[in-house]
Order: sequence, then structure tokens, then C-alpha cells
Amino acid sequence: MALAPLLTPPPPKPTLPGFEHVRRSWNANYEAYAARILPGEYYVTKNDEGVYTTLGSCISACIRDRVLGIGGMNHFMLPSTDSCEAGAWKASSQSSATRYGNYAMEHLINEIMRNGGKRQNLEVKVFGGGRILENMTDVGARNIAFVRDYLHMEGLQVVSEDVGSIYPRMVVYFPATGRVRVKRLRSLHTNTIVSQEISYIDTLKKKPITGDVELF
Repeated sequence: MALAPLLTPPPPKPTLPGFEHVRRSWNANYEAYAARILPGEYYVTKNDEGVYTTLGSCISACIRDRVLGIGGMNHFMLPSTDSCEAGAWKASSQSSATRYGNYAMEHLINEIMRNGGKRQNLEVKVFGGGRILENMTDVGARNIAFVRDYLHMEGLQVVSEDVGSIYPRMVVYFPATGRVRVKRLRSLHTNTIVSQEISYIDTLKKKPITGDVELF
């Protein structure tokens, strides 16, 4: 006999330290809590819960320890600077463009490993990089090139990806199982995502890069 859907969701389990500010809500379709992340954010969990975001030109890497089930998602874009043009970001690991991408990847990986994950057990899924910003260079393609190059250099296993094309995407990731749901969004959602990404680009242009991140 099929189980009746939960009428009252259970209370959410505590987040890992440092992620208390991330908004989580109950998703009746998945019968699980899901944490929403915005551009420039990431989230890591040990719980059986989802992480979701909407992507245009941005990239989300979904990474987990496939043995322990701990993992998370980031959401990033390389800033629109001259150092990004024509693949010039590859010329120096210290360029501002590369360092933003490095930060997004290394913070996520470090947090997983800090909470018990093992590097040899990490699996990666990659999403986003759509061409949705008009009158600009193909930001999405540049982001895809960066994340592929980064993962190759770090020797991390990519088990699946859905990148490129002209569509924005909604991505829901469940680190405990590795399950992902991707929905390509219709044009009526594009204007909102474009506005969000232009605002994010402006923030990156104004935000100084300080400090270093050490990859375990």
C-alpha cells in the first residue's frame, strides 16, 4: 500500500557550521528539505537534503564523497575582465578571473574534506554555462572552459554534465545519493536570470580579491 504524503514536514536537521544563513525549505515533491544558493554562494551538507539554484551563464559544480554521501554545490561566474578574454585566464593562476573560479571550487572541496570527505572518493557533476547574456562575449563558454580545465588539472572525476546551449537551468542536487534533477527553463524566466547575473558581474568588478585558499 502506498504511503500517504507527509502533511506536516519534520523539523530540519541542523546545518554544518557556517551555513546557518542559507535558506532551506520543505519540498513536497521530493519529501525533503532543500537549500537554495545564489551566485557567489556554496552549500555543503551531511543530511539527506537537496541543494538547488538557477543558472544562466554561471556554473554549478556538484561534488560529493560517494562513500560517505557528504557533498554540496557552488554557483560561480568568472568576472568579466580583460584577463578573461581569449582564454588569457589560463596564462596565470593568479589572475583575478582564475582566482574567483579557484575560490569557488576550493572552498567547496575544502569544506567537504573538512567534514570527513576523502579526495579519492570525490565525484563531480557540472551544470550551466548557457549563452543568455546578449551583447557580451560568451561568458558561459568561458566558464565551462575554466571548470573543465580546473577539474582536469586537479584530477577529479567528472561523472556527468549538462552545460552550454542557450537555456537557463534549474538544478536540484542530492549529495547523499548523487541524484540530480535539471530543468531547462523557458524564455519567460530568462529576464530575471539575466538581471541577476548582470548584478553579480557588477559585484565582481567592485569586489577586491584578498587572502588565499589552501586546498587540502
